[in-house]
Formats: sequence, C-alpha cells, structure tokens
Amino acid sequence: MSHSVDIAALANLLQEAAVKEILPRFRNLGAGDVRMKSEAIDLVTEGDEAAERLIKARMDEIAPGAVFIGEESVAADPALLDKLADADLAVVVDPIDGTFNFAAGLPLFGVMASVVSKGETVAGIIYDPLGNDWVIAEKGSGAWMCRPDGSQERMAVTAGVPLEAMVGGASTGFYKQEARREVMANMAKVRIATSYRCAAHEYRILAGGHIHFLMYQKLMPWDHLAGTLIAQEAGAYAARFDGSPYLPAHLNGGLLLATDKDSWETLRREVFTV
Repeated sequence: MSHSVDIAALANLLQEAAVKEILPRFRNLGAGDVRMKSEAIDLVTEGDEAAERLIKARMDEIAPGAVFIGEESVAADPALLDKLADADLAVVVDPIDGTFNFAAGLPLFGVMASVVSKGETVAGIIYDPLGNDWVIAEKGSGAWMCRPDGSQERMAVTAGVPLEAMVGGASTGFYKQEARREVMANMAKVRIATSYRCAAHEYRILAGGHIHFLMYQKLMPWDHLAGTLIAQEAGAYAARFDGSPYLPAHLNGGLLLATDKDSWETLRREVFTV
C-alpha cells in the first residue's frame, strides 16, 4: 500500500531537514529557542518546529494527497490527530524524537516518519542525524539499515534469553505513582532496564539485536508507529498490554515489544503487571 509514497524520497527529506534545520541548532540553542510544553521534561525547540515546517512543505511531492500528522502540528491543532484513523493515506512525522536530549546537548535524538494506509502502518523510517544513516521498513519486506554509502544490511532481533538475563528499555514516567513503584520493583527481575528518553534509538537497538525488550505506556503515533513496524519486521513480537495488536489509532493501552512471544508473555506476567 505504500506505493503511493516515495519511501526513498521521504528518507532523503528527513536527512535534508536534519542538515538544514536540526544539526545547525544542536548545542547552539539560545535561551528563547527552547520552550516547555506540558511539563519541564516535555520540550519543543526551534529545531523541532523548523524541521517539521520543511518536511510538511515538501510532502505533496512525496505523498500526494496524504494527510500530514506532525507532532508539532498536532500540538497546535489537536483535532488533526482525529484524521489518522480514517485516512486513506497519512504520513506521521516526529521532527526530533528525543527533544529533551537535543535541548540538553546530548547526542541521542532522531527523526522519524511512518506511512499509514487505511488504519495500518505500512512503512517506517528512523533517521539518525549524527550517524547519518536510516533504519527503514516496509510491511512484509524486512527491516534494513541503510548507510550513506548506499550499502544495506538486513536487521534482526537477538535470540530470547531467560528473564534474569534480559536487557531492555522501559518508559515508566506515565504510570501513576503506586503502579510505577510496583513496576520499578519488578524490573529488578531483569538484568538491566533503562530509558534513553529517545524511542528512535531504543527501537533501532532492539531491531539491531542489542536488547531484548521495550515498554511504553503513552502511545503517541509519531513516537511508536515507525519503530514498532521496524521492530516487527526485524522479528520482534509487539502487542498492547491486553495482548491486542498496536494500531495507529491507539493512544493508550500500553505497548510491550520483545524478541519473541514467549519473552513477551514472561515480561507481561513477571514485570509489567499493572
């Protein structure tokens, strides 16, 4: 279904936005270039907004007629998000994923885009501006690391391991306090559980075979559609906490990804219990 979108051109557009609008501002933001959205850890920068404007302005060339859903566009007009579920074709963009890191000068952020057709994610791209490479997946075609020299390498998750040996990422900040206390205590059962505050890189390392699981609770589409498809195309098992598939229209219900279904069930039963 993603034939209506030029995926290579979309990947190159993410790179262009990074080169022109994001990288020149990295570690070069003025006091007025960073603003708080909902709380002190939820930020937007001039880089986010400028990059999204550039991508949006070029979208008709790449995906004619597609609905454009950008994180900052939705921040300005929340009703825009309602168009995603019923759109024949939509492109969902996170101009800077990991804005907190970007604003702090930490080199751990990415640019993400996904293509949604009739309620299903059919393509996903995660671009790393500093590494200048892309992770790309189209549904049914595998997940691929694409380097700037044109070389490509198919990605695959690692083999499952016992619970006590698992290493992964868990975003617990949106749990209520009692539930967060329970889940964080349960995470002592795994070898390492951390958060990079950047889903873009967390999904890349899961699909690349470096970790065993990821967990998120808040499900904004620009944060998770591209990465979930990429992880699944690399062999990961992904589902919401109730076991149902994660779809573009979902904004809650939690999301757990693991190297295989058995690992997913173990993590859900032993760690992410609330």
